[in-house]
Amino acid sequence: MIAQLGRLWPADPLPFCALLAACLYLLAIGFRLGWIDARTHTLPNRIVFPAYAVAPALLATAALAGGGTARLWGMLGGGAALWSFYFLLRFVYPAGMGFGDVKLAGVLGMYLGYLGAGHLLWATFAAFALGGLYGIVLVALRRGSLKSAIPFGPFMLLGAVAAMLPAA
Repeated sequence: MIAQLGRLWPADPLPFCALLAACLYLLAIGFRLGWIDARTHTLPNRIVFPAYAVAPALLATAALAGGGTARLWGMLGGGAALWSFYFLLRFVYPAGMGFGDVKLAGVLGMYLGYLGAGHLLWATFAAFALGGLYGIVLVALRRGSLKSAIPFGPFMLLGAVAAMLPAA
């Protein structure tokens, strides 16, 4: 997204401002959600639910003002796809994934889908790799077991940010 912001600034200020606002919004709620989830293993609805209105409004403004409906469809498809994937994981093994993670996946999917399917896949892979590595370290340090609950929201957010930084 950083590269796209760099290209948008001289070309068209409206999509630039909308995309910048969307990125800043994600950073603001991301830090807060990551901190809360790491401490309490919950992702509060009062933070996640408003993102379902704010994020698509800002991303759709950036997509439509920039003249690209493909990004708009990518945003909608990405949100639906990632939400569905996490919902399926939750359905198959409810003890392994909280519903807060499912709700957060929809929001992150909109951001990642805006960039493209490759970013969506990369972020998902990165989230599971980082969460798995964290679990292995906990077990190795004897601070947890194979049954320990791990807050997954911070890893979802880190994976999304990692996938969004080099985005073109």
